[in-house]
Amino acid sequence: MENFKDVVLKKIPSPNCDQTLQIEPVLSEDGWAKAIWTIDEKFVNGIGVTMGGFVAAATDTMMAYAIATELKPGQSFTTIDLHTTFFRPVVPGIAEVVAKVERKGNRTAYLTAEVVQNDKKCCNSTSSIMILD
Repeated sequence: MENFKDVVLKKIPSPNCDQTLQIEPVLSEDGWAKAIWTIDEKFVNGIGVTMGGFVAAATDTMMAYAIATELKPGQSFTTIDLHTTFFRPVVPGIAEVVAKVERKGNRTAYLTAEVVQNDKKCCNSTSSIMILD
């Protein structure tokens, strides 16, 4: 799980999925994670806004960075579920994605994340995460 910190510190490249999504993690500590997301036309659907699946993937990505800060050596994780509620469209440009560990037990954790663009919240995601030994 140290790799997540190394990505934020620019010691190693981002995972391929982060690069494909064009998301740049800038913070990952104490149950929090934050990224700058560069959205261009390849993420836009037929009605001219960012496809919801990409938006949900951005929140899921940053929740991974957040939970990684709370794990013990040798532990890993997997997403159990992901629920995203959309408040307004995400459009091409720059957005901020922030994730937080709300509660963590021995085997599961509950996280939240949001996408903000132009100082307006575009969506909120929640996720349950299974902690693996």
